[in-house]
Amino acid sequence: MNNRPSLDDLHVFCTVAQRASFVATATELGVSQAFVSKRIGILEKQLGVRLFHRTTRRVHISEDGERIYAAARRILEDVGGMAEAANSARGEPSGQLRISTSLRLGRNHVSHVLSLLQHSHPRLDIWLELVDRRVDLIGEGFDIDIRVGEPTQPQLIAHRIVESSRILCAAPGYLARRGHPKSLADLAQHDCLVFRDREQAFGVWRLQGPNGTETVKVTGRFGSNHSDVVRNWGIDGNGILLLSVWDIASQLKDGSLVRVLPAYREPADVWAMTSSRSQDSAKVRICVDFMKRHLSTGEFALQTALPDQA
Repeated sequence: MNNRPSLDDLHVFCTVAQRASFVATATELGVSQAFVSKRIGILEKQLGVRLFHRTTRRVHISEDGERIYAAARRILEDVGGMAEAANSARGEPSGQLRISTSLRLGRNHVSHVLSLLQHSHPRLDIWLELVDRRVDLIGEGFDIDIRVGEPTQPQLIAHRIVESSRILCAAPGYLARRGHPKSLADLAQHDCLVFRDREQAFGVWRLQGPNGTETVKVTGRFGSNHSDVVRNWGIDGNGILLLSVWDIASQLKDGSLVRVLPAYREPADVWAMTSSRSQDSAKVRICVDFMKRHLSTGEFALQTALPDQA
């Protein structure tokens, strides 16, 4: 009997470890939950250890499972690197690219750019995950995380994709009703629409202006983790919002939103974060370069110029 674990079973195991769920793993891999459970059972029998502690709702990786997960990841990465090296020698990147990003950025821009990428490099398989949280790039097995805001994880490699800013704005109707704030301190007397992106502290705005960087605590009756929702509330006249220029470019152009305190801005460049283990990966390098090109110019580019600067 062959007691060596198969690569397919190691892949199933690593996915369960990342997702902490047999159901989520089955959905991601396109198999049944029973299949996932069976393969994990076979792997546990082959290795002679319990990999997970099961509950009715989740699975929790065991201490032995943690050690085996680290080894399994290295094996899968080595095999993937071997295949990628062979294909790179033929001049064609291949294999799966796992990319994460935020909801609107992914849906309206990154997904389309990845479609163009795959058409240009048909041996690539694309997995794009849209999340409203910061991912663990290495622990969750992503190759690239595309995020907005200053990078804060020195163990990762940051590639600037697009320079951009967040700006303050509101609907003309709101400003006619409540008046224009004259300073950042005045925001405390206004209804502010709170957007919590993956890299932002909730209800705290850090803006650069004539006096350098200033922090203001804002409050309001509306808050969301989705910029579309916050933008819609702003258009409806519910308060002042702080969003990336590319998020509100069309509304600034048609006048449904106007700038507030134009001397202030919050840096919000778009970055592609990668790990040191992927710095020699041809597919990762090609994807990052592709993102830089197509998110800066072309049909799916981010509109980062203000209307009066266009």
